[in-house]
Parts: sequence; C-alpha cells; structure tokens
Amino acid sequence: MQSVNSLHLTFQNKVVVVTGAAHGIGRTICQEFAKRGASVAATDLLEEQLAYSKIKVEKEIVTSNCKGCINTYIANLTDSKEVEQLIVKVIKDFGKIDILVNVAGGVVGQVHQPIENVTDEDWEEVMNVNLKTAFYMVRAVTPYMKENNYGRIVNISSGAGRSSSLTGIQAYTSAKAGQIGFTRQMARELGQYGITVNNVAPGFVLSNPSTEKQWMAMSKDQQSNLIESISVKRLGTPEDIAYPVLFFSSDLAGYVSGQVISADGGLQLF
Repeated sequence: MQSVNSLHLTFQNKVVVVTGAAHGIGRTICQEFAKRGASVAATDLLEEQLAYSKIKVEKEIVTSNCKGCINTYIANLTDSKEVEQLIVKVIKDFGKIDILVNVAGGVVGQVHQPIENVTDEDWEEVMNVNLKTAFYMVRAVTPYMKENNYGRIVNISSGAGRSSSLTGIQAYTSAKAGQIGFTRQMARELGQYGITVNNVAPGFVLSNPSTEKQWMAMSKDQQSNLIESISVKRLGTPEDIAYPVLFFSSDLAGYVSGQVISADGGLQLF
C-alpha cells in the first residue's frame, strides 16, 4: 500500500478518455487532467467545437508547464461499432486506457412537456445519449483495464437522477437514475480487477447551449428562486464538477467505489 504522503493529484503517465469533450464540463475535465500531466483522448460528435477544445487544452498544457497532451476523436457514441473503433484507435495511439470519464449526455435540446405528449423518439433520444453511451464505453474499455488490473471509471449523472429534474424532462431523470444504478453494478462487478467505478451528480451548471437555453427559459423569479435554494447561493461552474472527477480518478480514491458525489452546492441534501 502507498503511504499517504506519496499520494497526490498527478496524472503523469495516465491515459484518460473523456466523452462529451467539445464544450462545458467535458472540455474543462480534459483541461484539468492535461494540466496534471495526463494524456487525454477527447471525443465528441461536434467536430468544430472539439477542435476548439483541443486548442484550449493545449494552451493549459503550455501554461502549466506539464507533460500532458491531448488527441481528439470524432465519434457517435450511440453507435456501438463506432465506440469499438474509437477505443481501438485510442489503444493504438496511447497503448492503454487508465481512466474513463463519461460526460456525454444532456437533454438534446428538449424542454418539458406533459408525459402524454412525449413521443417514442423523444424518450429514446435522451435515453440513448445518456445511458446507452455510458454502457457502450464501459463495455469497450473494460477488457483493457482488466488486462492491466487497474482502472478508474467516472460517470457524470445529474441531481435529476438522484431526485427529479428541475426542468421536468422525464426521460432525462430516468436515464440519469439508470446511469447511477449502472455505476453501482459495475463497481460490484469490476472491483476484483482493480477497477473502481464512481459517479458525479452535478447540479445546475451553465456549461453548454442546452443548459443556457433552460436558464433563459426561466423567469427572473424562477432564476432567483433556484439560486436561493442552493446552499452556497450560486450556480455551479464546470470546474466545480471537474474537481470531484479528479478525486475519483486519483490514487486518493483507491478504496472508494460505487459512490455518488452530488456536486450541486448543497441544492439537494441527502
């Protein structure tokens, strides 16, 4: 066992795969890993925004004077074949995968509507991008982590998955709850192989076009009431979500698995 003094938040010689890396939380997670020396494989379907993310991360690497790097990969993670091809490319480029962070998800532009108006397509689109992508990615990386008897998997869910959606999107709440259950089951299954699986449940973070659209759809009173309901009296930032991800991914959390951290400023107190 490593001594406490030898454990610190460095990711030198670690290979990290981050999905949903084109903006917001995903981009910031890539930056924070790269600043600490990790080799980052950033993937998204949004090619132009992912290219911008690469530029941002590379600036952080130079500023931090570290040995991190970033490669970008365009992939549709709701397609299992593309996921398999992605992981093969990452292994070819980096030789291993130590850490997987599943950020890909969201409400895909949907807003609340009564359940009787939700179409099959509405439901499936949200479920696919949030739950199916996490399943495909975990399934694809697990054999490589088992081979090295080491791995850190962090899924990004939502406070909606622990309670209910502030914006009332039924499929989103259900998908994120399912992802939390998936996290716990994978922690149980993979622990014997040196792989931990944990979950970060963000509160409301203005980090991408969807969340900005949701925020602007609120009245001034609704915005004020939301902030007032948060214990620390502010909205979250992408960095507020990235830091618990770093903890779960580090040697400091080697004995932590199957857990959920609510990074929501004390909005929901369990």
